[in-house]
Amino acid sequence: MAGGWSRDGAVNEQIEASIQDELARLKARRGPQGESAELCVECEEPIPEARRVAVPGVKLCVDCASARDGAFKKRGGINRRGSKDSQLK
Repeated sequence: MAGGWSRDGAVNEQIEASIQDELARLKARRGPQGESAELCVECEEPIPEARRVAVPGVKLCVDCASARDGAFKKRGGINRRGSKDSQLK
């Protein structure tokens, strides 16, 4: 099927690339692993035993983790790789 300026399968490649990007982002958020820290690595406050047991590998106290999770993280748009619109800008 003709796709204008794009080659056959280009749209599917864009969709697959977007899916792979999102999967990589989610894998990066998997969470802490390894041994838990007794003191927060940012503020050096003690991390409660209950948190260390509940979240193995935790390195941040609740306050620092909440602040980091609430921070804005810029990420790319969806299906923008190689589209005509992104090339024209």
